Amino acid sequence: MKGGETVSKQKSLKILQIDPYLKPYEDDLRLRMRLFAEKKQELVGDGSLVDYATAHHEFGFHRTAEGWVYREWAPAADALFLTGDFNGWDTAATPMQRLENGVFEVRLTGREALQPGQKVQTVVWHNGQMLRRIPLYATRVVQDPVTYLWCAELEEPDDEFPWTDADFVPNKTPFIYECHIGMAQEKGAVGSYAEFREQVLPRIAAAGYNTIQIMAVMEHPYYGSFGYQVSNFFAASSRYGYARELKELINEAHRRGLTVLLDVVHSHAVNNTNEGLNEFDGTVYQFFHEGERGNHSAWGTKLFNYGKNEVIRFLLSNLRYWMEEFHFDGFRFDGVTSMLYRDHGLGSAFTGYEMYFSLNTDVEAVTYLQLANDLIHSLSPHALTVAEDMSGMPGMCLPIADGGIGFDFRLSMGVPDLWIKLLKESTDDNWDIAKLWYELTGRRPKEKNIGYCESHDQALVGDKTIMFRLCDAEMYTKMTKFAESLVIDRGIALHKMIRLLTASLAGEGYLNFMGNEFGHPEWIDFPREGNGWSYHYCRRQWSLVDDQNLRYRELGDFDKAMISLLKKDKLLGKKAVNRWMHQDDKVLMYTKGDTVFVFNFHPTKSFDGYFVPVEKEGRYRVVLSTDDGTFGGFDRVDTQARYQAKRTPADWVGFHCYLPCRSAFVLKKMK
Repeated sequence: MKGGETVSKQKSLKILQIDPYLKPYEDDLRLRMRLFAEKKQELVGDGSLVDYATAHHEFGFHRTAEGWVYREWAPAADALFLTGDFNGWDTAATPMQRLENGVFEVRLTGREALQPGQKVQTVVWHNGQMLRRIPLYATRVVQDPVTYLWCAELEEPDDEFPWTDADFVPNKTPFIYECHIGMAQEKGAVGSYAEFREQVLPRIAAAGYNTIQIMAVMEHPYYGSFGYQVSNFFAASSRYGYARELKELINEAHRRGLTVLLDVVHSHAVNNTNEGLNEFDGTVYQFFHEGERGNHSAWGTKLFNYGKNEVIRFLLSNLRYWMEEFHFDGFRFDGVTSMLYRDHGLGSAFTGYEMYFSLNTDVEAVTYLQLANDLIHSLSPHALTVAEDMSGMPGMCLPIADGGIGFDFRLSMGVPDLWIKLLKESTDDNWDIAKLWYELTGRRPKEKNIGYCESHDQALVGDKTIMFRLCDAEMYTKMTKFAESLVIDRGIALHKMIRLLTASLAGEGYLNFMGNEFGHPEWIDFPREGNGWSYHYCRRQWSLVDDQNLRYRELGDFDKAMISLLKKDKLLGKKAVNRWMHQDDKVLMYTKGDTVFVFNFHPTKSFDGYFVPVEKEGRYRVVLSTDDGTFGGFDRVDTQARYQAKRTPADWVGFHCYLPCRSAFVLKKMK
């Protein structure tokens, strides 16, 4: 297929049929398709992206029959040397030979051969300056405990890992447990891959989630960046242990039926030069844009030049590496909005279509994302990709062939913003029911979303989780079952209602950050100088949900029951039909097939004999209630009753039942 063949005026774009409002921007969409086709043709010709994304096989350290070969791409460098334990850190003892196209190579044999566990660095000479760098394709990077300097540590190739997941297929309806290896333990220290595998994976599986999304795996020098300022793109963070232990974690997750997504950061890179990609060969432009375009003003990080073929190959090879070497089932792409726009979407409300197709749009980044999705789904047709995009770029989650960018899901980022805004600015007796419905169901046609009411973003210091915002200081003294508190009662009720409403309406998938399902108190604060380098707030207090005498257990049990119901009846894949909403009553009712969702958000008013409209006549029974006593409620919903839905003279179908205040329940038509 040659460059322009897919964008001829004679061939219609399916995206225009899916969303007719895009018709005025047909030329922009055709440009999107043409640039993708031309770039792919330029990169691979008649070949494949899978064969192209092999830079990690060519560069870095590799075993040979005689010893080792190390290659590096440093086009602006005058000379390269390898130094480390093996040569007494002599910066001039092991020169590298310059080959074509800025590639340097050194082969080590005999007594010079490297040994696994030895530490190395690359010495780069540029314009008379000696620069100490970490190899770009290093697979393990460690920090010296005395000097705090980072260097690569050589690993033995792990070709014989005993994978047992050959038959595993990722879940197409993801219930995602967003997690961070280091802070997943209750102890005041950095947790390990092994501890996560042994202690946390069983919890996630028991809670009913079918997917884990792991943050902060790609090596990063600053722990407090939550892993979003990556320095070494091919290195699994050594803070948590060894690469083999990460493989054991993923293999065990697959054994338990859990899909594993990597939170991949290709939107930017750490600004550091000694640890990261920046100025590896002495120039900024090796990987990044020059000048202000290469700097993210809000994050203080470097921005990739997606128009440069060497950068594209580096990043595509990175995706292939994580999928093939570690068996990740896909990726959550961080910072997609920042990639899509030259102003990174900062301060933009994206109120009109014209904002997606303008000189502000970084078309090279759009092309890269299409190439990335093409590669990922070529490597595995079952792979899942999720875009962190708050702008709502049209076609983000449509197939590339239809004019889209190729992601499987987009995060519903406006939903947590909505909940936090409501909780901060108004009491629940003032909530706009119609707005809730609109915000939770409004998304681009034929594009799948991941719904969530809070993620790690809302748990960070400076913000508050939903439960902490609802209950605040009383969580410290009144979360025991032996205390009475109207504040805690309200918080527990709304916590469950918000989750049920969001999970059932806001997407074709669902996400939760670890611990938030049971109302984890307080915030996340990484060790830093301002808190005395304390780990007190950088951990998960699982003992709270394990304690039968605390009300965290009630929230955890409800979340488990909710996930079970949504999964069992495949409710996220069914269309929601609004049956009734009433602002003054604060009531919202909707159906998904034969399942009925009833919400009464009114803080004080319960309704006896309220009419519940449904789609079909028949008998209905309650299958989940937020007011169940085992979930911290008051047992005001009769879960034993059977409701007969009949057609009324006004041609409505439904039944009458009791709607307790500040509660929700789900009914299902009986067979």
